[in-house]
Amino acid sequence: MYYVYLIQSESRPAKRYIGFSEDLKARLKAHNAGESTYTANHRLRHLVNYRAFSEKQRALDFERYLKSGSGRAFANNRLW
Repeated sequence: MYYVYLIQSESRPAKRYIGFSEDLKARLKAHNAGESTYTANHRLRHLVNYRAFSEKQRALDFERYLKSGSGRAFANNRLW
């Protein structure tokens, strides 16, 4: 399975991140361990939402959409 996930900082809720992974549990551990450049300064993140896909390209397309302007609006209204 391929996952598109949304995580949020517990200490600074305005800090949000949208990502893609084939191993969601390992990726969340990496974020909280400070191993991700973008989220290293805002540790203690929790999973807000995720979507699972059987096709890698569909997951990557959905991640790219969520990072676009209209995709962020959709995520803010429906997923956060």
